[in-house]
Amino acid sequence: MRIYTTKRAVAVATSAVLLLGGAGVAFAYWTSPGTGTGTVDTGTNAAVTVNQTSDITGIYPGQGPQTLSGNFDNPNAGATYVAAVTATGYTIDAGHVAAGCTVAQGNYTLGGTATVGADVPAGNNQGAWTGLTIRMNNLGTNQDACKGATVTITYASS
Repeated sequence: MRIYTTKRAVAVATSAVLLLGGAGVAFAYWTSPGTGTGTVDTGTNAAVTVNQTSDITGIYPGQGPQTLSGNFDNPNAGATYVAAVTATGYTIDAGHVAAGCTVAQGNYTLGGTATVGADVPAGNNQGAWTGLTIRMNNLGTNQDACKGATVTITYASS
């Protein structure tokens, strides 16, 4: 039995030496500085739609300016900044143009300023604008051709 105990003691001692010896091994390395590049693409945004929410009815020649107001449809994933809304022109329905109520006669005047200066959240009917006006001018002539006319205003945002 003594031989067995001696062999066992030698095996344990050898294992201990190997473990201790392995723990003392050092690894050498060098660092290698480097450079690189990457790219990021910037997205774009879609235009907002300017909505008129004010309901102007029954205007007549010589009446004071009527205030126009509205909101926006923003199809983008996030908010979009709108500085202002302008009225860029108007048209008159075809039936009244045929009757003699034309833009060239100057029956209507668009005016005012609609400063927004705000982020419009994504979604429909967001944000607000106001301050533009429409009036029916008193031309001093018969304007019966414009009775009941539908005036469609064109808006632009910036």
